[in-house]
Amino acid sequence: MTSRERVISALNHKETDRIPVDLGGTGQSGINASVLYKLRRALGLKEKPVDIVEPLQLLGQVDEDLRRYLGIDMVPLWNKTTLFGTDFGTWTDWEMPDGTPVRIPGNFQYDRDDKGNVYVYPQGDRSVSPSLHLPNGGSFFDNIDRAPAFDEEDLDAKRDFSRLYGVFSEENARFLEEESKKLYEETDCAIHYNFNGGGFGDAAIIPGPYEKHPRGIRKLDDWYMAHYLQPEYLHELFDYQTELALKNLEITRQAVGDRISSINISCTDFGSQNCEMISLDHFKEFYQARYRVLNDWVHGNTPWKTHFHCCGSIANFLPELIESGFDVFNPVQLSAQGMDGARLKSLYGDRLSFWGGGVDTQETLPFKSPEEVRAQVKERLDIFSPGGGFIFNTIHNIVSGTPVENVIAMFDEVKGYRK
Repeated sequence: MTSRERVISALNHKETDRIPVDLGGTGQSGINASVLYKLRRALGLKEKPVDIVEPLQLLGQVDEDLRRYLGIDMVPLWNKTTLFGTDFGTWTDWEMPDGTPVRIPGNFQYDRDDKGNVYVYPQGDRSVSPSLHLPNGGSFFDNIDRAPAFDEEDLDAKRDFSRLYGVFSEENARFLEEESKKLYEETDCAIHYNFNGGGFGDAAIIPGPYEKHPRGIRKLDDWYMAHYLQPEYLHELFDYQTELALKNLEITRQAVGDRISSINISCTDFGSQNCEMISLDHFKEFYQARYRVLNDWVHGNTPWKTHFHCCGSIANFLPELIESGFDVFNPVQLSAQGMDGARLKSLYGDRLSFWGGGVDTQETLPFKSPEEVRAQVKERLDIFSPGGGFIFNTIHNIVSGTPVENVIAMFDEVKGYRK
């Protein structure tokens, strides 16, 4: 089987010749650029600056030589504009705090203070205040709250978010067309499109990392309270996003056709380590029906599988995700309360494909021995692989400081896996 055939078969709940593997296919299944640079060196691959494909989390591009070495079956399709508000097509050379040489997309403008903290300007515009902050020694950028205090009498969701959400430009549509053709013709990998057009309330987006002048309800504590205090504001915004997402899905369909195999609809996190962050009633009121609209459109107009990313403890939400029409659930955080892998596979494995869950990135991969990594990988493969419906990946991204020998042990165990 080709990689593309393998992934499509697995997402259709068919067993394949080997377990499909992802690394870098999504914004939550990637690898920190520093670890990636060290991994390439350890494997004897060409040393070169790492291209950053998701700058907020400092995720590096997994090139073809590394994909072939590790047996990776996925490639990502990104939008033209990054979460810094800069575009792919040109690059800025940079050095990460640990000395890793990288290239950041577009006109990357930043300051570094005397403590080693990095501050990034949205869209490379130094005339406005920085929107993101990388603490010295950190693994990824944090949003900076910049929106002025909102006046409840002056809230207008469409106006407040009109510079954050919009209909795709012709330039973005051409970018998607050209990039998807290139990936489809030059690789045999399955293509995953990182759309996130249904990312209602995505905590990474709400503060406006690539906006110059955010306004409205933007602080996350205010945002979650708005479910109780300003529900009409959220309904107005989510209806607006749904309308835009449907237009952008049609533009995407015309641009990429059947070349992509899966599409991320939402990256909104609803779970903490120990419980859900919103009630099930609020999920049904604000989110479920709108997810259903987007999933129904995709299933009615394309062969794509719809992908939902949500960290944390959300076992109680999985029946509602299925009812919403999602095909794929990621990252399957088994370390969270109630997220027992065997139970999830038994209850939902015939209706949901699990993309992730392969090894814990909070404790096991960064802090345990290679032997312990192998043992957990084998355990997870035994749980999730029967009957298809499984793409192997870590639970979220491989973070900075993860020992390269553990990363190699993980992929070696997957390669050698036999049921």
